[in-house]
Amino acid sequence: MRSVRAPRGRTLPTRRLRAVRTGGGLSVRLDVRTFVVVVLLLVAAATAGVVLIGTGDFPIPAGDVLKTLAGNGSASQEFIVNDLRLPRVLVGLLVGASLGLGGALFQSISRNPLGSPDVLGLGQGSTAGALIMIVLFSGSATEVALGALVGGLVTGLAIYLLAWKRGVHGYRLVLVGIGVSAIVTAVNGYLLTKADIVDATRAVVWMTGSLNGRDWAQVWPLLIMCAVLVPLVLGNARGLRMMEMGDDVSYALGVRVERTRLLLMVAAVLLTAGATAAAGPVGFVALTSPQLARRLTRSPGPNLVPSMCMGATLLVVADWASQRAFGADQLPVGVVTGVLGGVYLLWLLVTERKAGRI
Repeated sequence: MRSVRAPRGRTLPTRRLRAVRTGGGLSVRLDVRTFVVVVLLLVAAATAGVVLIGTGDFPIPAGDVLKTLAGNGSASQEFIVNDLRLPRVLVGLLVGASLGLGGALFQSISRNPLGSPDVLGLGQGSTAGALIMIVLFSGSATEVALGALVGGLVTGLAIYLLAWKRGVHGYRLVLVGIGVSAIVTAVNGYLLTKADIVDATRAVVWMTGSLNGRDWAQVWPLLIMCAVLVPLVLGNARGLRMMEMGDDVSYALGVRVERTRLLLMVAAVLLTAGATAAAGPVGFVALTSPQLARRLTRSPGPNLVPSMCMGATLLVVADWASQRAFGADQLPVGVVTGVLGGVYLLWLLVTERKAGRI
């Protein structure tokens, strides 16, 4: 690891990078610290998932959970693990990863730590779509999920068009998103006032954000969505990193800026809307995951893979806390992430103000 001379005679280490060469002659730069952080987050997410699977009215030791996942459990353990608890954990991991990646994309595109789906109103847009299906059409669970997906896409399109002025840039995107979020929130309140008591109760439960009752029907659509969108996003990661230096520099380096920005924004909207359709509007995971990942890796750039791993870990740990940390009172996971994320948002605002950025 090389060192460089810093002001006042101090010696500061540069980042430790290694070149990994493949048999086909390809060479990839590997940031050692980022790699270690990603591995540790994956281990933490897997460990939390195993603990969560073993948690409940019928507790199962972690060793028995692993044996059951390997196909060596008893009939009762197979049913509890594979049919009841594993789908919930997988939905939590996929939703957290989707929100973490979507948040990293929006924050990188806007070049603003507040540019997350929570602040821009995409969650509220998905909520509006779900409420329309619940309140106006008494839709099934599948129809509600489809409504949430469409609502998120429509909201994302509206934000993009309203923020467009010879391109989409930074604070304009955030400010337009805040305005759209306020409008859609008011629409959601109006829809709740028009609902009968049964539909209103169902809507409020959905709006809280929860993993209760999630099964394989939610796992497969999320898995397919991630299998399509994650490689697409990672394939454009270089262009996204260049765009953080400004549009002029990106154009000079050969990046098709508006095409790349639109493609990645569509991917981010789909990831956020799909996650919301599966688990409801789980708050602040998309906001906090990229920032925490950046602080752990100490690496510039969008930190896409660390943000995904951080989001998955945060949501699974929050789900465990919602079940076990409050005694007999089990909370929806959205309540836990909302409280923790709200505290983090206040800290972030104070930090940004002290730095003179807001």
